[in-house]
Amino acid sequence: MATGAAISAVPRGAHAQHEAPTRRIGVLFGGGFSTQSPEAQQFRRGLLDAGYVEGRDVVIEWRSARGDYDRVPALAADLIQRKVEVIVVTTTVAAMAVKRTTSTIPIVMALVADPVGSGLVASLAHPGGNVTGLSMMMGELTAKRLQLLKEAIPRLTQVAVLWSPDIPFHRKGVEDLKAAAPPLAIALNFMSARTPAEFAPAFSAVARAHAQALYVLDTPLFFTHRTTLLKLTSKARLPAIYSYSQWADEGGLMSYGANSADLIRRSAGYVDKILKGANPSDLPIEQPSKFEFVVNLRTARAIGITIPESVLARADEVIR
Repeated sequence: MATGAAISAVPRGAHAQHEAPTRRIGVLFGGGFSTQSPEAQQFRRGLLDAGYVEGRDVVIEWRSARGDYDRVPALAADLIQRKVEVIVVTTTVAAMAVKRTTSTIPIVMALVADPVGSGLVASLAHPGGNVTGLSMMMGELTAKRLQLLKEAIPRLTQVAVLWSPDIPFHRKGVEDLKAAAPPLAIALNFMSARTPAEFAPAFSAVARAHAQALYVLDTPLFFTHRTTLLKLTSKARLPAIYSYSQWADEGGLMSYGANSADLIRRSAGYVDKILKGANPSDLPIEQPSKFEFVVNLRTARAIGITIPESVLARADEVIR
């Protein structure tokens, strides 16, 4: 999705009310969010908390790739041509594309898996360059999801992992899972998909591997086409775990991860600081403060899984 915004710190007097906003913010959604999505509304809320009203104080240039990474470089270039003062990005691919396009316009990460591991910043404490924002702690959470899957299904020994070789973080995610699996007595089978056309063949491979459960390393592509993937998972009667709560809300068995809406809202705080003159290289990368563990008991019943009460007691939401 795409976003463009302008923010102005002009006085709130009568004269200022008739002036058009002079400050412009770019928002580049690498995934499938829209300008009316909960995530976009949270960004607006974050700006409002900082004293900015879209259309009055700032103009927001919204752009969305809708999960199509081929569109990202052109969208990034377009935002820069719009002379935005700061660009907010979701996804590692979008952050990398903008960083390759400009070394001067500040970039604020809202939903990026591993800023240090992907080379976007030097460190969390001292990012350097023109990139700052928030980390999703995806690496730290990867092993935790596999552990939750095992706790939900104690007899689990075979897990299929759906991933994409095109996603920078996924290679590290694969290695993290390989390290986490042996202590849990789990064998992993990795199935890759780069396009929607590869979903069905990947699930055929899952069936051949006799997997007892599915672990999805989420991407904007998978998220955008989650309805298709959820149908394939349901047809295969596979319990599955995902990163974002939307998957569990829409029929996936479980999800565990950082609260994406909260991260996007907090990214507006970085925008405020930058518009007030802060240098992005001096703004430390922050980590998630809110996490969501969602269990869909309707799905569990449909596929014949009984989730232990000890697991349900830790869930933030249980869909019954």
